[in-house]
Amino acid sequence: MENTAAQVQLFATSLAIGLLIGLERERKPDAKAGVRTYALTALLGTLSALLAREVGSGWVVALGLVAVGGMMMAAIAQDPHDDGDPGTTSVVALMIAYGLGAAVWLGHDTLAVMLGIATTILLYFKSELHGFSSRITPKDLISVLQFGVLSFIILPILPNQDFGPFAAFNPHQIWWLVVLISGLSLAGYVALRLIGARHGAAVIGIFGGLASSTATTMIYARHARARAELTAMAALVILLANLTVLVRLALVALVVAPPLFVPLLLVLGCGLGAGLVFALGTWLRLGHQEIMPMPEIANPTELRAALSFGALYAVILLLAAWIQEIAGNQGLYAVSLASGLTDVDAIALSSLKLFNLDKLGTGQAVIAVALAVLANLAFKTGLVLTIGGRPLAARALPGLAAIGAGIGGALLFTV
Repeated sequence: MENTAAQVQLFATSLAIGLLIGLERERKPDAKAGVRTYALTALLGTLSALLAREVGSGWVVALGLVAVGGMMMAAIAQDPHDDGDPGTTSVVALMIAYGLGAAVWLGHDTLAVMLGIATTILLYFKSELHGFSSRITPKDLISVLQFGVLSFIILPILPNQDFGPFAAFNPHQIWWLVVLISGLSLAGYVALRLIGARHGAAVIGIFGGLASSTATTMIYARHARARAELTAMAALVILLANLTVLVRLALVALVVAPPLFVPLLLVLGCGLGAGLVFALGTWLRLGHQEIMPMPEIANPTELRAALSFGALYAVILLLAAWIQEIAGNQGLYAVSLASGLTDVDAIALSSLKLFNLDKLGTGQAVIAVALAVLANLAFKTGLVLTIGGRPLAARALPGLAAIGAGIGGALLFTV
């Protein structure tokens, strides 16, 4: 009895998958297959897998798949779509429903449900996906392909072994961190390309901070000087971009050195909270939303940029380990301040790596990262003053100072 109940449950799962996909396809007025057809096809897949297991031949499932695809193509050929659509999507969707039904019986019911939902989402968002593809430029596609090269071609072939002084040079781990930072930057870069200029300063600031907070600060400082009416919104973009850096560093710590996540979050969170107060105040004071010019940010996954970051990270890691060995924590803090001026990621990752190697305690690692962030904030403050001018400085510097004060105060009380 229990066996029968389990079998009925599998067929019910298959039926639900078919109904889900069929409901989406039923929306098409000229659909050759609707709710009932997709549901029955999923059940047919499950029944075919049952029979295949009973007779010990996988050809039962394969022949059923061929039959489903053939019948659907024959139906489309006899009555083609008026809009010239060849109907291949419906053919593939029906075959997927059949295959998912078979997968349910073969013990992959959870995966089949997940794939059924994913299939329905892809079918439903047809127009949005077409709009997305129309906005992709060759440069964007190259960025994604280059990230694939960094992640799936270069990373797997690098040796996962420690080399050099202090056993701090591990090619695989260094490149993995390059992939991590490049992936976060690529997410911001792609998001900026997709949202366009009409979605407001807040969204641009957040994704600009993911892509490159330094570039975003510099670009919007220039916009504020060139167009006085954009000063308030440029200040908001700059504040949010620099707040996003704090969130990104906390997430990187969670991935690279999980034990440091909470201590680092306590320090960075104070800066985040203080900065958000000023960012919110700036946003509330804004009147009508002007269309913000989009920042032109370099491709974050370009191989040359990735190699440069990897080399910088390796050099700073070795330098930090060496100076920390001969000069103690004070020497490391000096390196954090110096390198953090232009690139907070490299020294932050170096500190996390040294923590993982037990060369830094929790407090020392948190201080090193926080000092790098403070140095980076000081550098961007200089950019706002020299490029944006006094009007932008009057709006942006109180927020940047609040971020720094929050981090500095948290260091005094928590570390």
